[in-house]
Amino acid sequence: MSNFAKTFSSSLGKKLVMALTGIFLCTFLIVHLVGNLQLFKDDAGQAFNAYAYFMTHFGPIKIVSYLLYASIIIHAVYALLLTAANKKARPVAYAVQKGGQNSPWSSRNMGILGTILLIFIVVHMGDFWWKYHNAELPYAKYEISLENPNDLPKVSELPYDANRLVHSDIVDVQAGKQIVVSKDLYKIVNNAFQTWWYVLLYVVAMAALSFHLIHGFKSAFQTIGWNNSNLVPIIRFLGVWVFGVLIPLAFAAMPLYFFFFK
Repeated sequence: MSNFAKTFSSSLGKKLVMALTGIFLCTFLIVHLVGNLQLFKDDAGQAFNAYAYFMTHFGPIKIVSYLLYASIIIHAVYALLLTAANKKARPVAYAVQKGGQNSPWSSRNMGILGTILLIFIVVHMGDFWWKYHNAELPYAKYEISLENPNDLPKVSELPYDANRLVHSDIVDVQAGKQIVVSKDLYKIVNNAFQTWWYVLLYVVAMAALSFHLIHGFKSAFQTIGWNNSNLVPIIRFLGVWVFGVLIPLAFAAMPLYFFFFK
C-alpha cells in the first residue's frame, strides 16, 4: 500500500477527509441558501425557477454539483468508518465525570444527527432534484411589462410538453413585454410545503443541521490545523452563529412561510 493510501486509510486521514468534505458542504450551503431565498420573492416563482434552471444547466455549476454528491457520500461513509473504528478501539465507554457528560451533546450524537440529515437529503433530492430532472412538470409562463418591470408578472400555467425548452426568455418589444417560460419547480415546492409532516421533517432536519454544524464546523478546522488563538474565536463565531443558527433558521423559515402564509 502506498504512503498516500496509508495516510487516508488511517484514523487521522479519515478525519481529514471528513473535515475537507464537510467544509466544502458548508460552502455549498451558502450558495444553496442564496438561491433558495428567491422563494420569498413575490413573483409567482419566476426568480426561483430561473435559479433552478441556472443551477442545472450552467456547465461549471454542474461539475461542482457532481463534487457535491460525491462529498455527501464520502462524508457519510467516512463517518461510519470512523464510528466503527472508535467502537472497536473502545468497546467500553469512557467514565463520565461526576455531575455531567465529558463532551457536549452535539459531539456525542453526531452519528444520530448525521443520520437524520442523510435521510432528509435523500427525501429532499427525491422530491425536488429528481422530479425537476425526470418528472413531467408543468411550465409557468410569465409575462413581464417592459414599461413597468417592477410590477408583478402575469402568470399562466402551460402543460408538460416533451418538446418544450426547459427555459426560454423572449423580449417582444412591439408588444411591450418580456415572456419567460420555465419548468415550474416553484409549484412543486409550494405543494410539498403544504403538507404538515413534510414541513415538520424539514424543520427537524434543520435543527439537526444546526447541532451538527455547531460541533462539526469547529472540529473540521481543528483537524486541518487552523486552531491558533487568533483564528479560534472567528471559527467559533462562524460555526455557532452563522452556520449553527442563521443558516438553519433561514432554511427552516422557507417551509414555514409556505405552510402558514401561501
